[in-house]
Amino acid sequence: MSDTPQLGPAPQRIAVEAQLVRRLVADQFPQWADLPVRPVAAGGWDNLTFHLGSEMSVRLPSAAEYALAVDKEHRWLPEFASRLPLPIPVPLAKGEPGEGYPYPWSIHAWLDGEPASAARIADPVRFASDLAEFLSALRHVDPTDGPLPGTHNWFRGGTLRTYDGLAQRALAKLDGHVDVDLAREIWENALNAPWDGVRTWFHGDVAQGNLLLAGGKLAAVIDFGTCGVGDPACDLAIAWTLLTTEGRQVFRQRLSVDGPTWARGRGWALWKTLAICADTLGETDEQAENVRCILNGIFAEYVAETGR
Repeated sequence: MSDTPQLGPAPQRIAVEAQLVRRLVADQFPQWADLPVRPVAAGGWDNLTFHLGSEMSVRLPSAAEYALAVDKEHRWLPEFASRLPLPIPVPLAKGEPGEGYPYPWSIHAWLDGEPASAARIADPVRFASDLAEFLSALRHVDPTDGPLPGTHNWFRGGTLRTYDGLAQRALAKLDGHVDVDLAREIWENALNAPWDGVRTWFHGDVAQGNLLLAGGKLAAVIDFGTCGVGDPACDLAIAWTLLTTEGRQVFRQRLSVDGPTWARGRGWALWKTLAICADTLGETDEQAENVRCILNGIFAEYVAETGR
């Protein structure tokens, strides 16, 4: 029997309306009962996010699995905040189940900024360097007692083999549409790249929506729900999904990433890109085109690196 962790079934998400949030806040935090509540645009998947006044946000997990991160964030984010070079969300209060809502929830300080995108980044190389500096600082936080990969973060920081089933299903669906032989080679290379076993903190979801810009510069990093202690290669996926070629080189140099770690990071980028590409197969919208561009970029970078 394999000892590779299994992701299990997809979470059963629930919907939350602003009216319910108002009742929860009024009941548990009456000092904020008069503040307006409104949904945040593109308010998230794991957590449903609402503005609470102009300086706070309410985050409500959308499923039981995502609720596992609430205590973790309240335990660790205050410790991270003083050790990191950029602002991160700071929990102000923790709510309890109530009013028909079944999970713990949080109130955080609001951080201004707009989600990162290639078009919004003023200086791609500076952005890559700043992001690497942030991740380096996170890795240097003492990992003692930090949470190991598990259901609370979908096994981020653990073995890529947990995602092999998803990758293989995507490859089967994409056969005839992309170079699946090359994709399999890259994937196998990532699966077989050794890890030295040195555990560090990682964010777990370094993605465009969790990197906030101000004036085109990296201004804050949000959503630590998938953070943990383990193999930090999962945080490298952003190198292929957002950074430019030159930015990727600076990012790798600043983090002093060795070959096997880089290969595992590329694997983290690959499985997710394959899965999205398979889901959007035949579509012609902007998201589908962006995903195909990312996949082609992964292919090109691997070929250039290996001389294949």
